[in-house]
Amino acid sequence: MAAGAPRIFVSHLAGVPVFDPVGDQVGRVSDLVAMLRVGRRPPRLLGMVVEVLSRRRVFVPMTRITGVASGQVITTGVVNMRRFERRPTERLVLGELLDRRVTLVESGEEVTVLDVAIQQLPARRDWEIDKVFVRKGKGGVLSRKGETLTVEWSAVTGFSLEEHGQGAESLLATFEKLRPADLANALHHLSPKRRAEVAAALDDDRLADVLEELPEDDQVEILGKLKEERAADVLEAMDPDDAADLLSELPEEDQERLLTLMQPDDAADVRRLLAYEERTAGGLMTTEPIVLRPDATVADALARVRQQDLSPALAAQVYVCRPPDETPTGKYLGTVHFQRLLRDPPFTLVSSLVDSDLPPLGPDTPLPAVTSYLAAYNMVAAPVVDESGSLLGAVTVDDVLDHLLPDDWRETEFHEEGARHGG
Repeated sequence: MAAGAPRIFVSHLAGVPVFDPVGDQVGRVSDLVAMLRVGRRPPRLLGMVVEVLSRRRVFVPMTRITGVASGQVITTGVVNMRRFERRPTERLVLGELLDRRVTLVESGEEVTVLDVAIQQLPARRDWEIDKVFVRKGKGGVLSRKGETLTVEWSAVTGFSLEEHGQGAESLLATFEKLRPADLANALHHLSPKRRAEVAAALDDDRLADVLEELPEDDQVEILGKLKEERAADVLEAMDPDDAADLLSELPEEDQERLLTLMQPDDAADVRRLLAYEERTAGGLMTTEPIVLRPDATVADALARVRQQDLSPALAAQVYVCRPPDETPTGKYLGTVHFQRLLRDPPFTLVSSLVDSDLPPLGPDTPLPAVTSYLAAYNMVAAPVVDESGSLLGAVTVDDVLDHLLPDDWRETEFHEEGARHGG
């Protein structure tokens, strides 16, 4: 890159695509790595953490970066696919420097870091952090109070100190457009301290979505650092099956205490799921599929399918049952697939469209049999019905995959191979 390149604020680099010289995408920028230096010398930027197509995070040195412009990063094309591991002397710029409380050297006033800027040094390939964008007062990036200003790195102090109670507003603003799975991956690679701070700053629904995508160890760690009342609120916002899976990792006394704090209806669904063995249809199912009465129309069914918070697997079919139409329902009559709904007039009753030949699963059906069932009938979800004929819930293919993959599937060699071939 030519000397005199423009200054770049790092928040603009989060999620930016990374390409090789021939235009093939390698991945996306997840974070930047810097090394603090003694005195007031600006930190040296060591490289970028790039999330390749398999969600593996790898390190790309700045010496391999040939261009940073127009919303993209260009590399030399030589990328080491070894998983990134932060060294003790390194700092993650987005994950650790933003939202810090630092001090203006001249006035001694405390300010909050909203962003930092990087620039390439003249006549060299080295990069450094040279500017800091801060807000005066105690408000974070979401607060309108306090003057904002951009100062030299040497004009502030306090980045090297351990900070307790560091905020997370600027970091969350940087990652606000990430899908829950991608935010979970970013959260997984933060330090436990920073992970807890970010979790505390997320609203209940967003944190619930992210928890559902995290490894069990991270889920338990984060839930354990929340106040019990808030932990119960987050569990209520999670899908019942995911909440049950998380609670099953806790001691029984902690389970009961949190269930008692939850709303009775939400707690009842979770208690029902906890009663089943984990690797059975009952333990895997969600208690919130789309249930319709026989006199509902195709228009009613399509309106339910269009609900934004439904997963694609749950939206692929509706289940027709006699009242009551909340699980456990009245008699289960059959399934209507989404494609069938698209082929019939809106006024058609769903009771005339049910596929009653497809056998439902029993709640004690073991995981291998559930897997075979979905594969044999080319289904993405399957009804779970008890001995009395009542619908208890539905097992979706994503829940099955979560239990078929190894616990450390995010870290396995399978993904390393995918990264090599896909990235």
